[in-house]
Amino acid sequence: MGVSGCGKTAVGKALAERIGYAFLEGDEYHPSANISKMSSGIPLNDDDRVEWMQRIRNAIKGEREIIISCSALKKAHRDFLRDCGRFVLFLHLEGERALIEKRIGRREGHFFDPNLLASQIEALENPAQEENVITLKINDTVENIVASALVDLREKGLLPPKSPNRSTP
Repeated sequence: MGVSGCGKTAVGKALAERIGYAFLEGDEYHPSANISKMSSGIPLNDDDRVEWMQRIRNAIKGEREIIISCSALKKAHRDFLRDCGRFVLFLHLEGERALIEKRIGRREGHFFDPNLLASQIEALENPAQEENVITLKINDTVENIVASALVDLREKGLLPPKSPNRSTP
């Protein structure tokens, strides 16, 4: 979870591959009206997010082991996703605005208007004090961010301890 450009897709895909979970791209669950709105530089409001969040929550319910990218900017969004009858953990990808702007500027073919980053930063309610949230700094390689996530997941007992004789997670 985090603002656009923080690396949700790259980190999510890499982590899913390392631990053998399915990965779903949260942007693919946006209704076309949301994509049109964001492509036009208009920020989404909470009403716009209702159908999208419902689709994501349904995806969480439908998969056994899953990693899904989703901004989940507000506590209410995260609480809605948590209320799905399953254990939900958020990996909050956090970084400096300049780094995120640079990443957004390099993206090609994405519908997100870079001018919307400010509205996402403003809407973000820091999840640091919430249960089941791990915050990861994004000023590193994807591989190192995933390695940090794996350490945190093991420390929380959510993955088996690393075996010295195993090359998998």
